[in-house]
Amino acid sequence: MLKTDEFFKTNTHYFNMKLCATYCHNKNFNFYCGRQICHVDLHESPDKPGINFHLLFPANPGKISDLLTAVIISLILCSVGLLAPPCIVAKNLPASIVAADDPIGIVLADDQGNILYSQNKDRQFIPASILKILTSLAAINILGQDYRFSTAYFFDKNSKNLYIKGFGDPLLISEVIEKLCLDIILTTKIKQIHHIILDPTYFSEQITVPGKSNSLNPYDAPVGALCANFNTIMFKWSSKQNRFVSAEPQTPLLSVFYDDINRSGLRKGRIILSKQQSLLYPGQLIKYFLEKNHIKITGDILQGKRDTRKLDIKEKDKHLFVSPFELKEIVKKLLTYSSNFIANQLLLTIGAKTYGTPATLEKGVNSILDYSINHLKISHLTLSEGSGLSRTNQISPDQMLKSLIEFMPFYSLLNCKKNDFFKTGTLSDVRTRAGYIMGDDHRLYPYIIMVNQKNRGYKSILKKLIVKISQITNQKNK
Repeated sequence: MLKTDEFFKTNTHYFNMKLCATYCHNKNFNFYCGRQICHVDLHESPDKPGINFHLLFPANPGKISDLLTAVIISLILCSVGLLAPPCIVAKNLPASIVAADDPIGIVLADDQGNILYSQNKDRQFIPASILKILTSLAAINILGQDYRFSTAYFFDKNSKNLYIKGFGDPLLISEVIEKLCLDIILTTKIKQIHHIILDPTYFSEQITVPGKSNSLNPYDAPVGALCANFNTIMFKWSSKQNRFVSAEPQTPLLSVFYDDINRSGLRKGRIILSKQQSLLYPGQLIKYFLEKNHIKITGDILQGKRDTRKLDIKEKDKHLFVSPFELKEIVKKLLTYSSNFIANQLLLTIGAKTYGTPATLEKGVNSILDYSINHLKISHLTLSEGSGLSRTNQISPDQMLKSLIEFMPFYSLLNCKKNDFFKTGTLSDVRTRAGYIMGDDHRLYPYIIMVNQKNRGYKSILKKLIVKISQITNQKNK
């Protein structure tokens, strides 16, 4: 519990009001007003009838009338036993869930960040994919939850070349590319195009994500400023057509990938593109959808930076196509599918936003570290990328708790099973889980479990934490 004299050292308002009613058995407690904590101290006075309470809150908290209304309603609810105190201490619980020297970190807290149970909370562990929560949080705060990625295009009437520049959109998928092509047609009124020239220079060309291997698994897909369909292709074998076809009706399976599919030995699935293939794939899809709309393409798909000095581009001829997806929707997909690709696209984008182009892993990592230090008050954090794929990432359960407290307004973006909103992480000999359990009191209880031990999972630990939360909520009803 935050101490009143520590939290409200300066700039506080003071109220003393008389309440002629019974009140709950909790003589003092904190409550939230927006993102700020207010403190109520209830006490009986021998020389005044009824119950008096003091309300302390930070200066400029918003409408004072709203605060007073919230407090009065809270007290009324307390008086009839409908509102439980927000600070709970779990009593008579086992001292430990696992052996103290096990390489396992655990934290359970209430929704104000008060730790209810912990083991090895300050020890740093490999987080695996629960790191995506911190990456998502940093992206939301640096870019804004309603941020939308864009893709620029320009049609040179003299050369009849179409130039496309990417800015890291992680959801430049077939449906979006088709809309981009329709936008190009309607805006430029083109009938024929010579070359399609792609500009990926918003990101550095020299990006190698630590922990990524050369497998064909989607989690090893390369990143880039201009990428299509997560730099993957999805296919299946059609007995009727006696050939491979696209497993996604909105996406054509281009013949240039048949050899790669045959080499995979799979009859259906998703494989990643090579770095060189990923550089041209967006252009190949743009060509497909333009031709689908009767636009003639006479040249090739090329990679090159648009030279504005030679082209003499006028401002009115520059066009930006804006993604239909807000950042919050992108984060939802990132956390639902645990996409390493999306995570590091966001990391690179916030790096470019903070430190300028071209985006690099170093800039992205430093952006998250800066955010962690300045906003979360987290120091001594070790990051090398944003997805959790690298084993060099190191974070403690207590540091993850600070991230979860700040991420709480976005808890619904996580996977959900019954009353558990969570993100899991898996690497060799690493099993992690972080999220929130919704208690019977309809409050969120953040938890972190980090197991860095061979042949050890966290299911039994999670069950014990759920029991602890049940004990806590039951105590409030006594």
